[in-house]
Amino acid sequence: MSDDLKPNAWPPPPPSLVERPVVDAATIVAFTEGPAADADESVYFSDIFNNRILRLAPGGKLSVLRADSGRTNGNLFDAQGRLVSCEGAEFGVPEGRRRIVRTDLKTGQVEVLADRYEGKRFNSPNDLAIDGRGRLYFTDPRYDADRSDLEMEVEAVYRLDPDGTVARLLTPPEIEKPNGILVSPDDRRLYLVDSNPASGGARRIRAFDLGGDGRVSGGRVLFDFAPGRGGDGMAIDRQGNLYVCAGINRLRGRPGETLKYPTGVYILSPEGRLLGFIPVPEDLITNCTFGGPDLRTLYITAGKTLFTVRVQNQGFLRWPPAG
Repeated sequence: MSDDLKPNAWPPPPPSLVERPVVDAATIVAFTEGPAADADESVYFSDIFNNRILRLAPGGKLSVLRADSGRTNGNLFDAQGRLVSCEGAEFGVPEGRRRIVRTDLKTGQVEVLADRYEGKRFNSPNDLAIDGRGRLYFTDPRYDADRSDLEMEVEAVYRLDPDGTVARLLTPPEIEKPNGILVSPDDRRLYLVDSNPASGGARRIRAFDLGGDGRVSGGRVLFDFAPGRGGDGMAIDRQGNLYVCAGINRLRGRPGETLKYPTGVYILSPEGRLLGFIPVPEDLITNCTFGGPDLRTLYITAGKTLFTVRVQNQGFLRWPPAG
């Protein structure tokens, strides 16, 4: 890769971090989001449009974990193997419960971790990350056109501590519309997708220094997708490289949005250098996660489909992989 490659260069260099840069359809449903893999090699993901959480077991068997998901969007597994979910409000405000919940898959018990900040309900929790101390970080935008029920004036990023305390970390104008979020393997960086589809809105991947106390500082732009469609969800490998879901293949009629970046997964170094690109044939790509026995299978949600692709680097998740 050339040393003078700019962070927003296109087309990207050869996909050296991708074992076989052709995605396969693992299963097809409706509008997929929020994939999360567990230690048993199952993948759980949201079907927001149909208001449910699905499970794809090893071997390809698809089942419903929760038929009424509260419009769940992002999911992850914590170090204890519990499924933590963002119940949002997109594709149906009345059904959206607008909270962070945790499910014990052994008992089926669902625990509400947070649903308010300073007495006001969240907008639409979207995505979440977890650090080595079990602190959760989540984004709370509202993309749905119906905003009549909002109780807060800002779309922000929050930290949820194990004792239940909620702290607001980032607000406008430092960010505009927070979406995907990650914590680096060493707990020293917080990565954020700031994706505002409005004309002239932010479509950036941002990095912040993350302190031992869970506070953030030193925000900077790693990659700018403008004037294309901005990023959505993302995953991270053990080397700290980001796998960002972004782009479109067909214009949607939104002012200021172009086809500069096609639909796919953009692999970025921790410094924001474009390392590779995995094309995905279906709009709209939403999120991805690592899974499989060696954590080298990338699961990608896009439109009605859950795709898989093999990559070279092992993914990073907070639960310890088997073996």
